[in-house]
Amino acid sequence: QVQVVESGGGLVQAGGSLRLSCACAASGRTFSRYAAGWFRQAPGKEREFVAAISGTGGSIVYADSVKGRFTISRDNAKNTVYLQMTTLKPDDTADYYCAAGIAIATVPHVYMYWGQGTRVTVSS
Repeated sequence: QVQVVESGGGLVQAGGSLRLSCACAASGRTFSRYAAGWFRQAPGKEREFVAAISGTGGSIVYADSVKGRFTISRDNAKNTVYLQMTTLKPDDTADYYCAAGIAIATVPHVYMYWGQGTRVTVSS
């Protein structure tokens, strides 16, 4: 079981930066054995993959739309996953969700544990 709590969302101007945090509380299995992913959902759209990282941090995957602008990382000592977002665009406006699962993946159904989301709004 993993409890997931996102934070760090907010309002930012286009071209700006934000860092999202995902605090995870794992029981029965150490956090480093869980992969983590970030997804986002804009109003009226389906949830889409943003980035994912393996339990050790050795494998990382990005969506093409954020590659070169977003960086996913994790600190297993703090049970936290981060998403550093730079050069933000209005199209990045969405609710951002963190998820944990037993394998790194780009599809939502692989992840068993989800947070409630944090809203990111990018103004033009």
